[in-house]
Order: sequence, then structure tokens, then C-alpha cells
Amino acid sequence: MIPLILPLDDSRAVLAAVGGKGASLARLVRGGLPVPDGFHLTTRAYREKSMEGVLEAFRALGGPVAVRSSATAEDLPGLSFAGQHDTVLDVTEDGLFDAVLRCWDSLRSERAVAYREHNGVTSAEMAVVVQRMVPAEMSGVLFTADPLTGRAEPVINAVRGLGESLVSGAENPVGDLPGDLMASLVALGERIEALYGTPMDVEWAFAGGEVQILQARPITSLRVEWNDTLDGDYLWSNGNVGEAVPDVMTPVTWSLVRVLSSAAIGPHRISGNIGGRFYLNLSTYAALGTAIGKADEMLRSGEETFGRVPAGVTVPPLPMSRPAILRAVLRGAGGPLKQQVLYRTRLRRLVRDNPGRCAAAREAIAACSTPAALLEFWRTDLDSLLRVVCPVLDAGARMVAGGPASFRRELAGLVGEQDAAVLLTGFHDGAGLASLGPLVGLARLRSGEIDHDTFARSWGHRCAGEFEISAPRPAEDPEWISRQLETLADPEALLARQAALRAEAWDRLVARHAAKAPGIRRRLDRIGEGARARERARSEMVRAFWVMRAFVLRAGELTSSGDDLFFLPIDDVLRVLGGETSLLDRVPAQRQAYERYRALPPYPALIRGRFDPESWAASADRRADLYDATADVPMPADVTGFPGSAGVVEGVARVLARIDEGGALEQGEVLVTPVTNIGWTPLFTRAAAVVTDVGAPLSHAAIVARELGIPAVVGCGNATTLITTGDVVQVDGARGTVKKVR
Repeated sequence: MIPLILPLDDSRAVLAAVGGKGASLARLVRGGLPVPDGFHLTTRAYREKSMEGVLEAFRALGGPVAVRSSATAEDLPGLSFAGQHDTVLDVTEDGLFDAVLRCWDSLRSERAVAYREHNGVTSAEMAVVVQRMVPAEMSGVLFTADPLTGRAEPVINAVRGLGESLVSGAENPVGDLPGDLMASLVALGERIEALYGTPMDVEWAFAGGEVQILQARPITSLRVEWNDTLDGDYLWSNGNVGEAVPDVMTPVTWSLVRVLSSAAIGPHRISGNIGGRFYLNLSTYAALGTAIGKADEMLRSGEETFGRVPAGVTVPPLPMSRPAILRAVLRGAGGPLKQQVLYRTRLRRLVRDNPGRCAAAREAIAACSTPAALLEFWRTDLDSLLRVVCPVLDAGARMVAGGPASFRRELAGLVGEQDAAVLLTGFHDGAGLASLGPLVGLARLRSGEIDHDTFARSWGHRCAGEFEISAPRPAEDPEWISRQLETLADPEALLARQAALRAEAWDRLVARHAAKAPGIRRRLDRIGEGARARERARSEMVRAFWVMRAFVLRAGELTSSGDDLFFLPIDDVLRVLGGETSLLDRVPAQRQAYERYRALPPYPALIRGRFDPESWAASADRRADLYDATADVPMPADVTGFPGSAGVVEGVARVLARIDEGGALEQGEVLVTPVTNIGWTPLFTRAAAVVTDVGAPLSHAAIVARELGIPAVVGCGNATTLITTGDVVQVDGARGTVKKVR
């Protein structure tokens, strides 16, 4: 049985015994922080209404003291109870028992009862902390992170004398603190945040040249921001990564993505998190060109990957000299060079072996019965899957291109734009094109060639949110396949039609350019093999991310944390498995940020300067193509983009914001959407044409549309802004234009 009284640092001073404030103070003392001496009057004393030994403990401590309420439902993550219960200061021996009774009674006060009811707290008990009174010369509050912005910047408020005057508003905060006092507070704040593993609200007092910590609790009102536009003036683009990761990421997913995109030029990162969405920093890309005197050429060469920079938009240079950029690039060249070597020498084997490795890993994860066993499996197997295998697969997915633009222009000069576009298809033949894999697999499933289990093994890892590891995979959802079959038209007919057109185009080429035909055939075959290799690598990286999902789910089961672990970076997930459950205190603020950002519409494809997602979303004239904090760039009046897939079609537009709206697409309508990925592929069989805001010639929408022979215009930026459902539009895939007919 817990005693009536415990020493302040007693290991038994846990939440149920000494309340939130008491447990926190005990933790601080055990962590070596400067805390005024004291003792706990436990919740048992409250239940039994007994004060045996209190007077003796007071006399041993010496007065005067502060008598402080410590309820079992206070100072918790997301629930502070700040100001709801009583504290009595400067208590002498004569007033000790009355002060304890006052703290006990405050648990039943009208305001405390109302607060508990509002927050769904059904029961609570009261402990009391008695501490030696600090004769404060100055006191206040230290936030180890800014509670208004969530930035990792300490905020200090202070007043002369006791801190009660700051809380009550009776005193205005002092303007400046002595430098040594501020340095001490910041250092103590760092120690406390490290001890708890989350940003903290710290009450402190300064007396006799020393700082004393009076209380520390998680910042329950912390407003977390995920916004790398605050770090400097850059031009950001999601033209490539927005397709792979189209939605707001959970913290664990972002931490995994960062493993694959952690490169930087000096302090300037090549990728960033803007309101939970993945963006590339084009300023760093242009800086590479600047270093060799070819910035414009670099941007033009990258257009097929991340799209064009519109007229009137400037790519801000990095605030670095050319020699500094060169030095930074050379210092960081080891990683990319090693990745290139690994990619060239190991990609084929890794792609071949990955399905078996991932299946075995999921079985091993399921077999782990303790947190320690799961943590050990991470160290012996999954860490290398993430940090060695995935970067090589990522390199393969990015570096194996679909053929140089110069060859496409050469081919068009020989046979015309239409036949050139048709000849640059058919890459799904033979070993298969992963973008079409689920589509062809569904068709084979419907015809009875394969069964559900075969489809799930081959394609059960691919879906619209496939890099977001909190999202279920199709193989986990028995109803997913049935829902897809309901929306599927006849892909085989589209592929057969395109194959016939391709054969006719090839016959015309041979008839007109017989001598050149063998060389062109070899180049087309190389391009096809490159495209297939690129997409196989991408598919296998997604399969590896499915293993990461299985790991986090199992970690949540074994630690009784549930889906909370999706709201911590992967390194913190490992620490929770190792027993550092205090890191879960970070989850409420991270979950709130995730939900806040997820409620917003997709952000612009290009962002220049500081960007506030919520202010932008609330603006009546927001744009989906561009946000420029430095200039007023007019929106184009027309919808134009990259020629994605040749052909001209006229039809009724259907504007869809998300894949879960796909059931609204009628056969023969023009699909208009911010971005597509493999999860959208079945819908292509019902669409007369496809138009996207985000994309480039090597994007998913362009590749799949070309293979199916559906006209497509991609990377328009403003399509979903200027086109509404019901508009009749003409899509010219060869010219890259979309016109309203009526």
C-alpha cells in the first residue's frame, strides 16, 4: 500500500499516487534538476482524509512552504487543468492543515467539476505537494518552444517577485532579463525537454543567484507547424513528388521520406515539408546549375520531371557565393556517388529479391511477441531495408528515364507528332509496366485468369496513398478489389486498340525510312526497358514501405500505443519500443497539426517565399498553380500544360479532388484533377481524356494515358481552378491545351 507521505523524489511517486504535478516534480528531481525540497501527501491520504505525519514532515522541511494541489487528471498531454485547483503560498505551521484541506476541496470546486465534465474526465483524486517556499527575486514561465507557432524557439516571460502576479495579470512582464539568467533558463529548458521528450511549459523562480524549477508540464496548447517555407526565400515545386506523395503526411511517413531526400547544399535542403506535403526546393536545383554556369539549362532539363517555371516567376538564388556552392556540392558528393554505384551494380538483384524479402519481413514482424524482439528485428533487418535498399530503389525510380526529349523530337521529324507519340508506347509489353500492373491484374482477375490471392501478392501494395504508411494497403482490405472492379471498364480493349495503332505507325515508318528502322527499334527497346526498370524500382520501394507500415502497426500493438506511433518520427518509434513512453506526450500536438493540415485543399504546385497554408486556403482568390509572396503574377487565362498523350477529344468535364470521389466519373467524361497516381489507374479506363494540375511528361497520368491511347494534358496548374464539373471541354493532348467549348 502506498504510504500517506512520500519523499519528493521517491520512485513510487507516480501519477496515481501523487497526481500529475507531483509525478512531474519527482521526475525532475530524479533527473537532477534544481527543485525546491518537499514531500508528497498522497492520494491515499485524500481518500482516507488522514494527515498522519504531515506536521512532522513539515518541521523536518522547515517553513514557510507552498502547499500545492496535484490531481490525478492534471498536467497530462493535451489536458493541463492549469488554474483549476488551489495553491497556497507562504504557509506556516499554524496554517498547514487548512491549506491542505483547501487543496483537497478544490477538486470539488464548481470550476474544476465543469472542466472535467467538458473534457470527459469521469474521475479524479487529489494529492498535495508541500515544498519549501522560494523567496523569489524574479519568477516566470519558460516555454521551450513557441506555443503560438510551434517553432523550436524558447519563449520566456518574467516578473519581479512571485510568479502569481504574472499568471493573474497583476504585473506586466519585465522587458529584458540579464544575459546570464536567460542563458541558464534556456539551458535548463533544454535539459527538461530532453528529459520529457516534448516541448515543455516550465514555471521557475530566481533567488539567491540560482534558478529553481517549480513545475514542468507538456505544452498542451502547442500549435505545431510543419512549414519549411519559413526557413528562407526559395521556390518550391511538387511537380514530381506531389504525384508520389499526394496527401498530407503523418510524421512517421515524413521521417521515412527524409531518409531518401536528406541531401542539402550547405544549410539549404533539397526537399521540404510544407503543411505536411512534400516539395522539392528548385532554388537548390538551380544552384547546381549556377555552380557550373548553366542555371537556365538545369531548369529546362528538369522540366520533364518537376514542370515548368511560369513566366514572371523568379527562382531565388541561394545566399551563397559560387565557390561556396561548389565546395558544398563537393562535400556532399560522396552520398550521391555511392548511390549511383550501388544503383548500377545492385538494382537488378534488389528488385528481384525484394518481394521475397518483404514477405518474410512481414511474417517476422507478426511473429515478434515483445517490444524488445521487434526492436531487435529493426536493428538486424529493417534498418538496412530502409537505409540501404530503399535509397537504391529510389535512385532506380528516379534515374532510369523514359527516353531523351531529343529522340522524341527526332522521331516526330521523321513520322510526325501523332505517329511519334504512338510509337513511344507499348512499354507494358513483355515484363510489364508497373503503372499498368494493377489495371491489367484486375482485368485478369475479372476474366478468371488469376485469383484474389495472386492479385494481392503481385499488386496488393499499390494504392493512391501508397507512401503514406498510415494508409491501409489493398491487400489488407478485402473490399478494395471489389470496389475497383466496379469502376473498371475494359482496359484490354484500349490496349489492343493502341497496339493496332502502334503497328500501323511502325509499318509507315519502315515504308518511309527502312534504313533507319533497325536503329530506331533498338532505341525504342532501350527506352521501353528503361521505363519498365524505373517503374519496377518504384513498385518495390512501395513494397518496402508496406513493411514499414507493418512494423509501426506491430509496435503500436506491443506498446499499447495504437495509431499514436504514426504521429512520431521513426527514431522516436524505436525509442518508445525501448521503453521511452514519455515520447508519446508529443502525439496530441502532432495529431492536431496533421488533422489541421489535412482539412485544407491541396496547395499550389509552385510556392515562392513564406507561405501560410491556412491563410491561403481561406483566401477567396487562392490559386492551385502558384503562390508567390514576392510578386503578383497574373494567372493565365487559358488552361495549358505539357502534352501528355496525343489525341483530340471533346467531352463533359468531371472535376475530382480525391480518389474517393472516383465513383462519380461517368464513362466518356474528361477527368480533371489536381494529380493522379497508380491508385487512379482504373478510372482511366472510363475517361475520354485526362487533365491534371500537377505533372510532367514522365508523370503517372502521362505514361498511363499514352499506353491506353487516351489524350492527356498534364501539369496545367490551373485546370481545377478554371474548369468546373459540367463544362464541355476540348482536350488536345499533342498541343497541351484544354479549351472550354461551352
